[in-house]
Amino acid sequence: MTTPRILPSAGPPASALPPARAAKLWQAAKSFEGMALGALLAPMFATVNTAHDPFGGGSAEATWRPILVQEIGKNIAAAGGLGLAAPVFRALLATQDTHPATPSPKPAATQAPER
Repeated sequence: MTTPRILPSAGPPASALPPARAAKLWQAAKSFEGMALGALLAPMFATVNTAHDPFGGGSAEATWRPILVQEIGKNIAAAGGLGLAAPVFRALLATQDTHPATPSPKPAATQAPER
């Protein structure tokens, strides 16, 4: 069974970065979109009165509700989202272009002392 798409899910726009690095940036942009959608949904869930529902209310629901809201946001983003990932990805690319990554220095090889 496939998940219905809200908007067509576009892949990352073309970039001059290596594919693995561009994929990491695209995943970060999609994660940001999921987090932002969760933050947009939180006030809606905060106004639901569950005290009179047969299975609602209580401290357990209060504990799990923020997690549920974040997961709903992630699922909306995975299903195409609102299109926030593409501009975030472009901003991340612009940051990468102005601050190219420098490889971290490799530790010197340790040699056993001679006897």
